[in-house]
Amino acid sequence: MSTAFREPAGWSTSLLDQIAKRGSGHTPDKEVSAYWNGGIKWVSLADSSKLDQGLIFETDKEISEHGLANSSAVLHPAGTVILSRDAGVGKSAILAGPMAVSQHFMAWQCEEHGELHNWFLYNWLQFHKKEFERQAVGSTIKTIGLPYFKKLRVSYPPIAEQRRIAEILSTWDRAIELTEELIATSQAQKKSLMQQLLKGKKRLPGFSGRWRKSTIEELFDIGTGQSKSSQIDDNGRYFIVDMGSIDRESRLCASKPIIDRNAPLREGDLVMPKDDIGGGQIIGRVAYIPNDEDFELGDHVYRLRRKKPEVDPKYFYYLINADHVRLSLRRKANGTAQLGLGIKDLRKQVVTFPPLHEQQQISQILDSAFEVMSALRLKLEKLKSERSALMQELLTGKRRVTLPSSQEEAA
Repeated sequence: MSTAFREPAGWSTSLLDQIAKRGSGHTPDKEVSAYWNGGIKWVSLADSSKLDQGLIFETDKEISEHGLANSSAVLHPAGTVILSRDAGVGKSAILAGPMAVSQHFMAWQCEEHGELHNWFLYNWLQFHKKEFERQAVGSTIKTIGLPYFKKLRVSYPPIAEQRRIAEILSTWDRAIELTEELIATSQAQKKSLMQQLLKGKKRLPGFSGRWRKSTIEELFDIGTGQSKSSQIDDNGRYFIVDMGSIDRESRLCASKPIIDRNAPLREGDLVMPKDDIGGGQIIGRVAYIPNDEDFELGDHVYRLRRKKPEVDPKYFYYLINADHVRLSLRRKANGTAQLGLGIKDLRKQVVTFPPLHEQQQISQILDSAFEVMSALRLKLEKLKSERSALMQELLTGKRRVTLPSSQEEAA
Protein backbone atom coordinates (compact mmCIF):
# COMPACT_ATOMS: atom_id res chain seq x y z
CA MET A 1 0.00 0.00 0.00
CA SER A 2 2.65 2.51 0.97
CA THR A 3 5.82 0.85 -0.40
CA ALA A 4 5.81 3.03 -3.53
CA PHE A 5 4.91 6.17 -1.59
CA ARG A 6 7.57 8.88 -1.57
CA GLU A 7 7.54 10.76 1.72
CA PRO A 8 7.21 14.54 1.50
CA ALA A 9 9.69 16.56 3.53
CA GLY A 10 9.03 16.21 7.25
CA TRP A 11 6.84 13.11 6.92
CA SER A 12 7.56 9.72 8.48
CA THR A 13 6.62 6.14 7.62
CA SER A 14 6.13 3.54 10.34
CA LEU A 15 4.37 0.31 11.09
CA LEU A 16 0.95 1.24 12.42
CA ASP A 17 1.60 -1.02 15.42
CA GLN A 18 4.58 1.17 16.37
CA ILE A 19 2.62 4.43 16.56
CA ALA A 20 -0.78 3.19 17.74
CA LYS A 21 -1.90 0.59 20.25
CA ARG A 22 -3.74 -2.19 18.43
CA GLY A 23 -6.68 -3.72 20.27
CA SER A 24 -8.85 -6.76 19.77
CA GLY A 25 -12.49 -7.74 19.86
CA HIS A 26 -14.55 -10.74 20.84
CA THR A 27 -18.11 -12.05 21.06
CA PRO A 28 -19.30 -13.23 24.50
CA ASP A 29 -21.18 -16.53 24.61
CA LYS A 30 -24.58 -15.82 23.07
CA GLU A 31 -26.16 -18.68 25.05
CA VAL A 32 -25.50 -16.91 28.37
CA SER A 33 -28.16 -14.21 28.79
CA ALA A 34 -26.26 -12.58 31.67
CA TYR A 35 -23.53 -11.59 29.21
CA TRP A 36 -25.89 -9.44 27.16
CA ASN A 37 -28.02 -6.27 27.37
CA GLY A 38 -25.91 -4.87 30.17
CA GLY A 39 -25.40 -1.31 28.93
CA ILE A 40 -21.95 -1.68 27.35
CA LYS A 41 -22.14 -0.75 23.67
CA TRP A 42 -20.71 -3.50 21.45
CA VAL A 43 -19.89 -2.84 17.78
CA SER A 44 -20.66 -5.78 15.51
CA LEU A 45 -21.32 -6.42 11.83
CA ALA A 46 -24.93 -5.44 12.53
CA ASP A 47 -23.65 -1.87 12.84
CA SER A 48 -22.13 -1.78 9.36
CA SER A 49 -24.54 0.97 8.22
CA LYS A 50 -23.31 3.23 11.05
CA LEU A 51 -19.69 3.11 9.90
CA ASP A 52 -17.94 5.49 7.47
CA GLN A 53 -19.72 8.43 9.12
CA GLY A 54 -16.98 9.59 11.47
CA LEU A 55 -18.13 8.96 15.04
CA ILE A 56 -20.26 5.96 15.93
CA PHE A 57 -22.63 6.73 18.81
CA GLU A 58 -25.01 3.77 19.04
CA THR A 59 -24.76 0.03 18.53
CA ASP A 60 -27.29 -2.62 17.67
CA LYS A 61 -26.33 -4.79 20.66
CA GLU A 62 -24.95 -4.31 24.16
CA ILE A 63 -22.98 -6.62 26.43
CA SER A 64 -22.71 -6.66 30.22
CA GLU A 65 -19.86 -6.41 32.72
CA HIS A 66 -20.16 -10.21 33.10
CA GLY A 67 -19.85 -10.62 29.34
CA LEU A 68 -16.79 -8.40 29.33
CA ALA A 69 -15.16 -10.23 32.24
CA ASN A 70 -15.87 -13.71 30.91
CA SER A 71 -14.66 -13.25 27.34
CA SER A 72 -11.76 -11.78 25.44
CA ALA A 73 -13.77 -8.64 24.70
CA VAL A 74 -12.09 -5.36 25.65
CA LEU A 75 -13.65 -2.01 26.57
CA HIS A 76 -11.97 0.50 24.25
CA PRO A 77 -11.95 4.18 25.23
CA ALA A 78 -13.66 6.99 23.35
CA GLY A 79 -11.57 8.12 20.40
CA THR A 80 -10.48 4.60 19.43
CA VAL A 81 -10.39 4.07 15.66
CA ILE A 82 -12.00 0.85 14.42
CA LEU A 83 -12.03 -0.89 11.05
CA SER A 84 -14.12 -3.83 9.82
CA ARG A 85 -12.02 -6.67 8.45
CA ASP A 86 -14.90 -8.97 7.50
CA ALA A 87 -18.27 -8.24 5.88
CA GLY A 88 -18.18 -4.55 5.01
CA VAL A 89 -14.40 -4.80 4.72
CA GLY A 90 -12.64 -1.46 5.04
CA LYS A 91 -15.46 0.43 6.76
CA SER A 92 -14.20 2.48 9.68
CA ALA A 93 -15.31 4.78 12.49
CA ILE A 94 -14.21 6.48 15.70
CA LEU A 95 -15.83 5.44 18.96
CA ALA A 96 -17.86 8.32 20.42
CA GLY A 97 -17.70 6.69 23.86
CA PRO A 98 -16.26 3.61 25.58
CA MET A 99 -17.29 0.53 23.59
CA ALA A 100 -16.33 -3.07 22.96
CA VAL A 101 -16.11 -4.57 19.48
CA SER A 102 -16.55 -8.02 17.97
CA GLN A 103 -13.68 -10.07 16.58
CA HIS A 104 -14.59 -8.78 13.12
CA PHE A 105 -12.96 -5.41 13.90
CA MET A 106 -9.50 -3.99 14.34
CA ALA A 107 -9.10 -1.21 16.91
CA TRP A 108 -6.33 1.36 17.40
CA GLN A 109 -5.70 3.84 20.21
CA CYS A 110 -3.51 6.72 19.10
CA GLU A 111 -3.05 8.79 22.28
CA GLU A 112 -0.53 6.51 24.01
CA HIS A 113 2.31 7.14 21.54
CA GLY A 114 1.36 10.72 20.65
CA GLU A 115 2.62 10.44 17.08
CA LEU A 116 -0.68 9.76 15.31
CA HIS A 117 -3.91 11.77 15.51
CA ASN A 118 -7.01 9.57 15.60
CA TRP A 119 -8.91 11.66 13.03
CA PHE A 120 -5.89 11.60 10.72
CA LEU A 121 -5.82 7.81 11.02
CA TYR A 122 -9.57 7.58 10.37
CA ASN A 123 -9.21 9.64 7.18
CA TRP A 124 -6.15 7.62 6.19
CA LEU A 125 -8.15 4.40 6.53
CA GLN A 126 -10.99 5.92 4.52
CA PHE A 127 -8.53 6.96 1.81
CA HIS A 128 -7.19 3.39 1.53
CA LYS A 129 -10.57 1.65 1.73
CA LYS A 130 -10.32 0.21 -1.79
CA GLU A 131 -6.99 -1.36 -0.90
CA PHE A 132 -8.49 -3.07 2.15
CA GLU A 133 -11.29 -4.44 -0.03
CA ARG A 134 -8.71 -5.87 -2.43
CA GLN A 135 -6.84 -7.59 0.41
CA ALA A 136 -9.92 -9.48 1.66
CA VAL A 137 -10.02 -13.16 0.76
CA GLY A 138 -12.50 -15.99 1.31
CA SER A 139 -15.27 -17.86 -0.48
CA THR A 140 -18.29 -17.30 1.77
CA ILE A 141 -17.19 -14.28 3.80
CA LYS A 142 -14.17 -12.30 2.71
CA THR A 143 -11.84 -11.23 5.48
CA ILE A 144 -8.39 -9.74 6.12
CA GLY A 145 -6.16 -11.78 8.40
CA LEU A 146 -4.28 -10.33 11.38
CA PRO A 147 -0.81 -10.73 9.76
CA TYR A 148 -1.75 -8.09 7.19
CA PHE A 149 -2.40 -5.49 9.89
CA LYS A 150 0.82 -6.36 11.73
CA LYS A 151 2.70 -5.31 8.59
CA LEU A 152 0.54 -2.30 7.78
CA ARG A 153 2.64 0.85 7.32
CA VAL A 154 1.40 4.42 7.55
CA SER A 155 2.97 7.61 6.21
CA TYR A 156 2.17 10.71 8.22
CA PRO A 157 3.26 14.32 8.83
CA PRO A 158 4.01 15.86 12.24
CA ILE A 159 1.12 15.74 14.70
CA ALA A 160 0.26 19.45 14.33
CA GLU A 161 -0.08 19.03 10.57
CA GLN A 162 -2.16 15.88 11.06
CA ARG A 163 -4.48 17.82 13.34
CA ARG A 164 -4.84 20.61 10.79
CA ILE A 165 -5.55 18.13 7.98
CA ALA A 166 -8.23 16.52 10.12
CA GLU A 167 -9.78 19.93 10.84
CA ILE A 168 -9.91 20.80 7.12
CA LEU A 169 -11.52 17.50 6.16
CA SER A 170 -13.93 17.84 9.08
CA THR A 171 -15.10 21.17 7.66
CA TRP A 172 -15.93 19.45 4.37
CA ASP A 173 -17.63 16.63 6.24
CA ARG A 174 -19.85 19.13 8.01
CA ALA A 175 -20.77 20.82 4.72
CA ILE A 176 -21.67 17.40 3.28
CA GLU A 177 -23.66 16.51 6.39
CA LEU A 178 -25.60 19.79 6.28
CA THR A 179 -26.39 19.27 2.60
CA GLU A 180 -27.60 15.73 3.31
CA GLU A 181 -29.81 17.11 6.08
CA LEU A 182 -31.22 19.70 3.68
CA ILE A 183 -31.94 16.96 1.14
CA ALA A 184 -33.71 14.86 3.78
CA THR A 185 -35.76 17.88 4.88
CA SER A 186 -36.61 18.82 1.30
CA GLN A 187 -37.54 15.21 0.55
CA ALA A 188 -39.94 15.13 3.51
CA GLN A 189 -41.43 18.49 2.55
CA LYS A 190 -41.85 17.39 -1.06
CA LYS A 191 -43.56 14.17 0.01
CA SER A 192 -45.91 16.07 2.32
CA LEU A 193 -46.63 18.63 -0.39
CA MET A 194 -47.41 15.89 -2.91
CA GLN A 195 -49.75 14.18 -0.47
CA GLN A 196 -51.64 17.37 0.27
CA LEU A 197 -51.87 18.73 -3.27
CA LEU A 198 -52.46 15.47 -5.13
CA LYS A 199 -55.16 14.27 -2.75
CA GLY A 200 -56.92 17.62 -2.57
CA LYS A 201 -56.22 17.99 1.15
CA LYS A 202 -54.80 21.42 0.37
CA ARG A 203 -56.38 23.57 -2.33
CA LEU A 204 -54.49 26.35 -4.02
CA PRO A 205 -55.84 29.90 -3.57
CA GLY A 206 -58.54 30.72 -6.10
CA PHE A 207 -59.51 27.10 -6.85
CA SER A 208 -62.68 25.49 -5.60
CA GLY A 209 -63.96 23.33 -8.48
CA ARG A 210 -65.00 19.75 -7.83
CA TRP A 211 -62.46 17.03 -8.51
CA ARG A 212 -63.26 14.21 -10.94
CA LYS A 213 -62.73 10.45 -10.85
CA SER A 214 -61.76 8.51 -13.95
CA THR A 215 -59.85 5.42 -14.96
CA ILE A 216 -56.47 5.56 -16.66
CA GLU A 217 -58.13 4.06 -19.75
CA GLU A 218 -60.58 6.97 -20.00
CA LEU A 219 -57.80 9.56 -19.88
CA PHE A 220 -54.88 7.93 -21.70
CA ASP A 221 -54.22 5.84 -24.75
CA ILE A 222 -52.08 2.94 -23.52
CA GLY A 223 -49.52 1.57 -25.94
CA THR A 224 -46.76 -1.01 -25.84
CA GLY A 225 -43.57 -1.38 -27.84
CA GLN A 226 -41.72 -4.21 -29.50
CA SER A 227 -38.26 -5.66 -29.14
CA LYS A 228 -35.71 -3.39 -30.80
CA SER A 229 -32.36 -3.81 -32.44
CA SER A 230 -29.40 -2.76 -30.32
CA GLN A 231 -27.49 -1.54 -33.41
CA ILE A 232 -26.26 1.99 -32.86
CA ASP A 233 -27.63 4.81 -34.99
CA ASP A 234 -25.00 7.22 -36.34
CA ASN A 235 -26.67 10.25 -34.78
CA GLY A 236 -27.34 8.42 -31.49
CA ARG A 237 -30.58 10.29 -30.87
CA TYR A 238 -33.12 7.53 -30.41
CA PHE A 239 -33.20 5.35 -27.35
CA ILE A 240 -35.11 2.33 -26.14
CA VAL A 241 -37.12 2.91 -23.01
CA ASP A 242 -37.05 -0.44 -21.23
CA MET A 243 -37.53 -1.82 -17.72
CA GLY A 244 -34.23 -0.44 -16.53
CA SER A 245 -34.93 3.03 -17.85
CA ILE A 246 -36.84 4.26 -14.80
CA ASP A 247 -34.99 4.48 -11.50
CA ARG A 248 -36.35 4.69 -7.96
CA GLU A 249 -36.65 8.46 -8.25
CA SER A 250 -38.80 8.04 -11.39
CA ARG A 251 -36.08 9.63 -13.51
CA LEU A 252 -35.56 8.52 -17.08
CA CYS A 253 -32.21 6.87 -17.68
CA ALA A 254 -32.75 5.22 -21.05
CA SER A 255 -29.96 3.63 -23.05
CA LYS A 256 -29.20 1.59 -26.20
CA PRO A 257 -29.31 3.82 -29.32
CA ILE A 258 -31.22 2.10 -32.17
CA ILE A 259 -31.91 2.47 -35.90
CA ASP A 260 -35.60 1.75 -36.39
CA ARG A 261 -38.15 4.28 -35.15
CA ASN A 262 -41.46 2.47 -35.32
CA ALA A 263 -42.90 3.96 -32.13
CA PRO A 264 -41.26 7.29 -31.35
CA LEU A 265 -42.41 8.83 -28.09
CA ARG A 266 -43.72 12.37 -27.88
CA GLU A 267 -43.29 15.19 -25.41
CA GLY A 268 -45.75 14.64 -22.57
CA ASP A 269 -45.94 10.86 -22.93
CA LEU A 270 -45.61 8.86 -19.72
CA VAL A 271 -43.77 5.54 -19.68
CA MET A 272 -44.25 2.81 -17.09
CA PRO A 273 -42.46 -0.55 -16.70
CA LYS A 274 -44.67 -3.63 -17.04
CA ASP A 275 -42.33 -5.81 -15.01
CA ASP A 276 -40.15 -5.58 -11.94
CA ILE A 277 -36.42 -6.17 -11.99
CA GLY A 278 -34.81 -8.05 -9.11
CA GLY A 279 -37.11 -6.63 -6.46
CA GLY A 280 -36.42 -3.11 -7.66
CA GLN A 281 -40.02 -2.07 -6.99
CA ILE A 282 -40.31 -0.07 -10.18
CA ILE A 283 -43.85 -1.17 -11.04
CA GLY A 284 -46.14 1.80 -10.63
CA ARG A 285 -43.43 4.35 -11.26
CA VAL A 286 -43.69 6.50 -14.37
CA ALA A 287 -41.25 8.74 -16.19
CA TYR A 288 -42.08 11.83 -18.22
CA ILE A 289 -40.88 12.19 -21.81
CA PRO A 290 -39.55 15.76 -22.12
CA ASN A 291 -39.00 16.00 -25.89
CA ASP A 292 -40.45 14.58 -29.12
CA GLU A 293 -38.68 11.58 -30.67
CA ASP A 294 -35.79 11.41 -28.21
CA PHE A 295 -36.86 7.93 -27.10
CA GLU A 296 -38.20 4.67 -28.50
CA LEU A 297 -40.66 2.44 -26.66
CA GLY A 298 -39.33 -1.00 -25.67
CA ASP A 299 -41.41 -4.14 -25.24
CA HIS A 300 -41.37 -4.17 -21.43
CA VAL A 301 -42.88 -0.72 -21.00
CA TYR A 302 -46.32 0.87 -21.29
CA ARG A 303 -46.77 4.23 -22.96
CA LEU A 304 -49.52 6.53 -21.67
CA ARG A 305 -50.54 9.28 -24.11
CA ARG A 306 -53.31 11.67 -23.13
CA LYS A 307 -56.64 11.35 -24.93
CA LYS A 308 -58.37 14.43 -23.58
CA PRO A 309 -57.41 18.10 -23.41
CA GLU A 310 -58.35 18.34 -19.72
CA VAL A 311 -55.35 16.15 -18.87
CA ASP A 312 -52.03 17.77 -17.94
CA PRO A 313 -49.40 15.00 -18.44
CA LYS A 314 -46.93 16.46 -15.95
CA TYR A 315 -49.62 16.52 -13.25
CA PHE A 316 -50.38 12.85 -13.88
CA TYR A 317 -46.65 12.09 -13.79
CA TYR A 318 -46.66 13.34 -10.21
CA LEU A 319 -50.04 11.79 -9.38
CA ILE A 320 -49.14 8.26 -10.50
CA ASN A 321 -45.80 8.46 -8.70
CA ALA A 322 -47.57 9.51 -5.49
CA ASP A 323 -47.73 6.74 -2.89
CA HIS A 324 -51.49 6.21 -2.98
CA VAL A 325 -51.58 5.54 -6.74
CA ARG A 326 -48.19 3.85 -7.12
CA LEU A 327 -48.85 1.39 -4.30
CA SER A 328 -52.32 0.67 -5.68
CA LEU A 329 -50.73 -0.34 -8.98
CA ARG A 330 -48.11 -2.46 -7.21
CA ARG A 331 -50.83 -4.36 -5.38
CA LYS A 332 -52.38 -5.24 -8.75
CA ALA A 333 -49.11 -6.79 -9.99
CA ASN A 334 -48.74 -10.56 -9.85
CA GLY A 335 -46.31 -13.29 -10.80
CA THR A 336 -43.97 -15.84 -9.23
CA ALA A 337 -40.45 -15.38 -10.57
CA GLN A 338 -41.09 -11.75 -11.54
CA LEU A 339 -43.94 -9.39 -10.82
CA GLY A 340 -45.84 -8.01 -13.79
CA LEU A 341 -48.59 -5.41 -14.16
CA GLY A 342 -51.27 -6.50 -16.63
CA ILE A 343 -52.69 -3.96 -19.07
CA LYS A 344 -56.26 -4.63 -17.88
CA ASP A 345 -55.31 -3.69 -14.32
CA LEU A 346 -53.56 -0.56 -15.54
CA ARG A 347 -56.60 0.46 -17.55
CA LYS A 348 -58.92 0.07 -14.56
CA GLN A 349 -56.79 2.09 -12.15
CA VAL A 350 -58.92 4.93 -10.75
CA VAL A 351 -57.43 8.41 -10.33
CA THR A 352 -58.87 11.60 -8.88
CA PHE A 353 -57.88 14.98 -10.29
CA PRO A 354 -58.87 18.68 -10.33
CA PRO A 355 -59.70 20.94 -13.31
CA LEU A 356 -56.94 21.48 -15.88
CA HIS A 357 -55.76 24.90 -14.69
CA GLU A 358 -55.35 23.65 -11.12
CA GLN A 359 -53.49 20.59 -12.42
CA GLN A 360 -51.07 22.90 -14.21
CA GLN A 361 -50.53 25.07 -11.13
CA ILE A 362 -49.89 22.01 -8.95
CA SER A 363 -47.40 20.55 -11.43
CA GLN A 364 -45.53 23.87 -11.54
CA ILE A 365 -45.27 23.93 -7.75
CA LEU A 366 -43.99 20.35 -7.67
CA ASP A 367 -41.58 21.10 -10.52
CA SER A 368 -40.06 23.83 -8.36
CA ALA A 369 -39.77 21.45 -5.40
CA PHE A 370 -38.01 18.88 -7.59
CA GLU A 371 -35.65 21.55 -8.95
CA VAL A 372 -34.62 22.39 -5.39
CA MET A 373 -33.97 18.69 -4.73
CA SER A 374 -31.96 18.33 -7.93
CA ALA A 375 -29.84 21.38 -7.10
CA LEU A 376 -29.10 20.03 -3.63
CA ARG A 377 -28.15 16.63 -5.03
CA LEU A 378 -25.79 18.23 -7.53
CA LYS A 379 -24.27 20.28 -4.72
CA LEU A 380 -23.79 17.13 -2.64
CA GLU A 381 -22.10 15.28 -5.51
CA LYS A 382 -19.78 18.24 -6.06
CA LEU A 383 -18.88 18.48 -2.37
CA LYS A 384 -18.10 14.77 -2.18
CA SER A 385 -16.00 14.91 -5.33
CA GLU A 386 -14.07 17.96 -4.11
CA ARG A 387 -13.51 16.39 -0.68
CA SER A 388 -12.20 13.21 -2.29
CA ALA A 389 -9.73 15.17 -4.39
CA LEU A 390 -8.66 17.25 -1.39
CA MET A 391 -8.20 14.14 0.76
CA GLN A 392 -5.91 12.59 -1.84
CA GLU A 393 -3.73 15.70 -1.92
CA LEU A 394 -3.60 16.17 1.85
CA LEU A 395 -2.98 12.54 2.80
CA THR A 396 -0.18 12.14 0.29
CA GLY A 397 1.49 15.47 1.05
CA LYS A 398 0.93 16.82 -2.46
CA ARG A 399 -0.73 19.77 -0.78
CA ARG A 400 0.74 21.00 2.49
CA VAL A 401 -1.27 22.90 5.03
CA THR A 402 -0.31 26.20 6.61
CA LEU A 403 -0.02 26.09 10.38
CA PRO A 404 -0.29 28.99 12.84
CA SER A 405 3.15 29.94 14.16
CA SER A 406 2.36 28.51 17.60
CA GLN A 407 1.53 25.12 16.09
CA GLU A 408 4.63 25.19 13.90
CA GLU A 409 6.78 25.68 16.99
CA ALA A 410 4.94 22.86 18.79
CA ALA A 411 5.43 20.56 15.80
